[in-house]
Amino acid sequence: MSFTETEIPGLILYEPKVWEDERGYFFESFNEKLFKKAGIDRPFVQDNQALSSYGILRGLHYQVEPFAQAKLVRAIEGEVLDMVVDLRESSPTHGEWYGVHLSGENKLELFVPRGFAHGYLVLSERALFSYKCDNFYSKKHEAGIIFNDPTLNIDWEMDLKNIVLSEKDGFLPKFGKHRKFKTG
Repeated sequence: MSFTETEIPGLILYEPKVWEDERGYFFESFNEKLFKKAGIDRPFVQDNQALSSYGILRGLHYQVEPFAQAKLVRAIEGEVLDMVVDLRESSPTHGEWYGVHLSGENKLELFVPRGFAHGYLVLSERALFSYKCDNFYSKKHEAGIIFNDPTLNIDWEMDLKNIVLSEKDGFLPKFGKHRKFKTG
């Protein structure tokens, strides 16, 4: 098992130890003691799961206080390009993005602290995506940033004409016009 802090402070990639044999595999996708030891001390209160097909992009979403959420995300099946944007105004990496391939094959997980917009793009025929949240969903506190904001210049690794969005995600505001995430 390894926890690796990315270039963006607080954003941690988790690679579980996987035991495989002719019957299949086993791994711990979450162990409170290990995660606490790695500095991830969040009381997860809600698990979500989504099934999507190739080219579907969900995001970039977040919630503002008092319903901001930290998330532990992974792809159970298939492959996604998981993407986050640092919205923490006091952060030296404010406005920077980070992307990682999460798949059922690599079993990587990403811990996304509060203060980040999050989204993912399905790269396989279909993907089953799971995320644990440390706060409950609140429609009144949901917010987002348009995926193709030219200021952010995110590399989605796909021709943007092939991306499929929900109607809501197609009308999210640009980075400078989004609901501000305030810390503290």
